[in-house]
Order: sequence, then C-alpha cells, then structure tokens
Amino acid sequence: MADFSSPPAPVPTGLDGFLLWPGFLDLDQQKQIVDHVRDAVRLAPLYRPVTPGGRAFSVRMSNWGPLGWVSDKSGYRYQKTHPLTHAPWPPLPEILLDIWRATANYARQPDACLINFYDADARMGLHQDKDEADFSAPVVSISLGDSAIFRLAPAEGGPSRTVKLSSGDVCVLAGHARLARHGVDRIISGTSQLLPHGGRINLTMRVAQ
Repeated sequence: MADFSSPPAPVPTGLDGFLLWPGFLDLDQQKQIVDHVRDAVRLAPLYRPVTPGGRAFSVRMSNWGPLGWVSDKSGYRYQKTHPLTHAPWPPLPEILLDIWRATANYARQPDACLINFYDADARMGLHQDKDEADFSAPVVSISLGDSAIFRLAPAEGGPSRTVKLSSGDVCVLAGHARLARHGVDRIISGTSQLLPHGGRINLTMRVAQ
C-alpha cells in the first residue's frame, strides 16, 4: 500500500477550491498506476465516445469502479457496464483510493474513475462536471505522461487561467471550484518518458451517486 498519510500542503492556485499538488506521485508510483491502467484497458478497452450531437471526442476513454461515465447520442451519464463489451467496469485499484483519502477530504469513497487517454493532438473543451448526484463531493484528478495545459474558469463566468499539469501531479476540484469550467488546451509532447509512445493519461475520481 502506498503511504500518502502525510501529504504536503497544496500550492496556492488563486482559485478557491482548486487544490494542486505538483509532483505528488514519485516515478515508481506513477509506473505502478500505469500498470494498473494497462490491466484495466485489457478488460475495458479504450473507446472514443461521441457527444449527444454525434461529434467524436478526440480523447479515448475507459473507467474503473462500480460506475463509469459514458457519452453517446442518448446523452451524458454514468452506467455500470462498458458501452462496447457490456461487461462491468474493473474495480478501482487500492493506490487510487489511497490518493483519494489523502487529498479529497471527503468521507465517502469514489464510485467512478474516468481513464482518459490524450494523444498529441487530443483536446478537451471547457466543460463542467455536472452528471454527479452530489456536488459537495470533490473531483480528484491525476496526471500521468506528457504535460498538459489545463484551462480553468469560474463557474459563474469570468476570465480563465491556465496551469501546466505534469506527470505525477494531483489536483482537486472542490468547494467553490467544484463546478468550475475546465478543459485541456493542448498536450506538450516529449515532456515525459513515462509512456513509451508519448501521450497523457488523466484519471478523475468522482462520487457519482
């Protein structure tokens, strides 16, 4: 079991509720999680969702946990099975639950964890995470592989700002920032050797129900 019992204080970000721990995970921990991702996608393969309007995501996705987030022409939602294999999602690895306990400051455990894979050309437009039942629960995000330019804007509107998220960084959207608009402007290729063929893995743990 990874020891995250005494995490450092998050760095100031200028947006209340957006907590950032640069370099939270060491290289061995990052490699361990990547191995878990490889195991997961053998059972629940990465797929490319489409929006309700029929536009394909540039990000490929899978999930861990009792519930997984999906998007198709029927809408955005959480469901218990993979949309292509119709099998249950694989269980969350214990190391991810350890990270949640160290950073989320929330009594319940996550029941969903999105696995997003970004290749060099993938993007994610500004959006809000609003498909969960209780917005008092935080979203915990883990970055692995190439760095990303992450864009964040207040939920109520106003100017956005960018933060570079690098491999091993962990961030939390909670409180005032829980419904902040956020997205990924671009991937900075060649900034990490963690993934042999490059790209970025982003894991986001949520309490969906």
